[in-house]
Amino acid sequence: MGIALVALFVLLGVIVVWVIGIFNGLVRLRNQVKNAWSQIDVQLKRRHDLIPNLIETVKGYMSHERETLENITKARNLAVQASGVANQAQAETNLNRALGQFYLVVENYPDLKANQNFLSLQEELTSTENKIGFSRQHYNDQAMRLNNKIEMFPSNIVAGMFNFKQAEFFELEDEAERAVPKVSF
Repeated sequence: MGIALVALFVLLGVIVVWVIGIFNGLVRLRNQVKNAWSQIDVQLKRRHDLIPNLIETVKGYMSHERETLENITKARNLAVQASGVANQAQAETNLNRALGQFYLVVENYPDLKANQNFLSLQEELTSTENKIGFSRQHYNDQAMRLNNKIEMFPSNIVAGMFNFKQAEFFELEDEAERAVPKVSF
């Protein structure tokens, strides 16, 4: 009877340690996803801060392109106010679309394209766009790791017991951005 009781306590101890280990791993992954989202948020804030400076720089050159500038401002404001992964992704897609239209219009203004302030802001924005892309990739990698852990046996049992939720992926909503660019010579 004594050996059976000791074996039962050892088995219960192993199970408790196993559950604690899986729980801690899930918490670590969830926190890595939160951290990765924070990195995206930092870069998006930087981008949102650069856009008003860019608009102020071009206002004098593009006085009759008011609608284009207003569209960027509206898209930026919506992106700043967006919350949650899906809403933020949609708002950023709309902002990308507005900025794309803006850069098409800029091509018609050679003096603007030569303006040093405009060039430096454009370079900063391009650099920030690259950082956002890397941050999105890192976030999606962390979200995938967490989601795999939540879905895979045996950690799915512990995840279900403690109500761990899957992370949303930061995905492109605009099919045009997914399209392969056409190159012709």
